[in-house]
Amino acid sequence: MLTRRELLLQTLAALPVCAVSGGREAALVAAPDNDWEVTPSSELALRRGVEWLARNQGPQGNWESNDLGLVGLGVLAFLANGHLPGRGRFGAVVERALDYVLRNAQASGLLNIADPQRDMYNHGLATFVLGQAHGMTDDRRISRVLEQSLKLIANTQARDGGWDYRARRQSYGHDLSLVVMQAKALRSAVDSGLEVRSDVIQLAIQSVRQKYRAANGARNLDDPRIQEGPGQFTYDGHNGTTAMAAAGVVCLQEFGQYDDWRIPKNMDVIAQAVKELKPSRAGDGRVAFDAYTLYYVGQALYQVGGQWWKECYPLLRDNLVTSQIRKPSDVSEDGAWRDPRYVTGGRPSLLFGTSVACFLLAIPNRYLPILQEGKIESVRKQF
Repeated sequence: MLTRRELLLQTLAALPVCAVSGGREAALVAAPDNDWEVTPSSELALRRGVEWLARNQGPQGNWESNDLGLVGLGVLAFLANGHLPGRGRFGAVVERALDYVLRNAQASGLLNIADPQRDMYNHGLATFVLGQAHGMTDDRRISRVLEQSLKLIANTQARDGGWDYRARRQSYGHDLSLVVMQAKALRSAVDSGLEVRSDVIQLAIQSVRQKYRAANGARNLDDPRIQEGPGQFTYDGHNGTTAMAAAGVVCLQEFGQYDDWRIPKNMDVIAQAVKELKPSRAGDGRVAFDAYTLYYVGQALYQVGGQWWKECYPLLRDNLVTSQIRKPSDVSEDGAWRDPRYVTGGRPSLLFGTSVACFLLAIPNRYLPILQEGKIESVRKQF
């Protein structure tokens, strides 16, 4: 059987050459450096966070949310901290959440039972988490659902490489926020030993690059000015945000485009935003930025690594430690974080904020398959 790395190389074998900077061979992600990545305070905050998730899950396993993507994030928080379904202190909690996602998978493979406008958000996020769970448990129930969900991603890809909000094939995809969800799902599958069609990845890479806009206004790939000066990934070719800068970086990293010239330009945007964050207010529960942005910013920093990770991760980590809700007498909130932009409010908002915060604090553990692989060593070869 092929290793995960061999499967990834096989999938990427047909991809075009990326722009190379310096021609250096990519290295694997470094081993944990707990002298600076993890602190006693961050370990305690992480423990309190997963305890909140366990206390407030509910009998259905879904934290009162029918968004399978959010429930999947709850699973991810535990997996990232080394807690597996059916094992140990939180085994039953992880199993209930996974069961909720699996039993609500539709016959088409779609992982959404909420508003159809959230089809591909929930689907991409839930598929990513199932891919990680499959790689850590080799559960056959997961693999059956995962195979169908991956087929749906391929079958609903638009002709320009993007995706629509609804699970349907269109001529044109909608925006970068949808591409990054599917990019995470596809790479997660590869890391867990499943095959992904190379033509799907090729089209997705093309879609991502089309969302880059230079500060001088150039956005067409054949415009020679596009590489001049600063620039960043945008939502739809026009609206540049920190979230989309991070999303574009994550997409290129997941697809093995480690030396793409757009990455450092966007990392500069991300690093500046992190360094300009206002200090969190003690116990207010608000995650840095918002949960969606934080989720991708954390991954972009980790995946690219180097000084960006070393300089920015401690700032995000300490921000979360300070803002965590501390109400020992209120088990419904103590140890949680909330997403200030999640309009539903209530427990789903706490689920979103707490899951992302726990995931970020657990990244240095490197338990998840997608955090163990690092960069493929053959990056200098033609993809």
